[in-house]
Amino acid sequence: MFATISGGIHIGLAALGSAIGVGFIGMKAAEATGRNPGAAAAIRNQAIIFAALSEGIVFIAIFLGGK
Repeated sequence: MFATISGGIHIGLAALGSAIGVGFIGMKAAEATGRNPGAAAAIRNQAIIFAALSEGIVFIAIFLGGK
């Protein structure tokens, strides 16, 4: 029983951390685009890649924490 509860907490914390990470990525991408509008395309592409990598952590947690 404790393992089931622990797995749920594990997944929830991973999702929370991922959401915070994606928020920071978006915040800094918007800030960087504001400072250098000419590099908006490169900044957007990098932000999408880093957001996808951050969200991948949740899928790993679901795989490890689920039954």
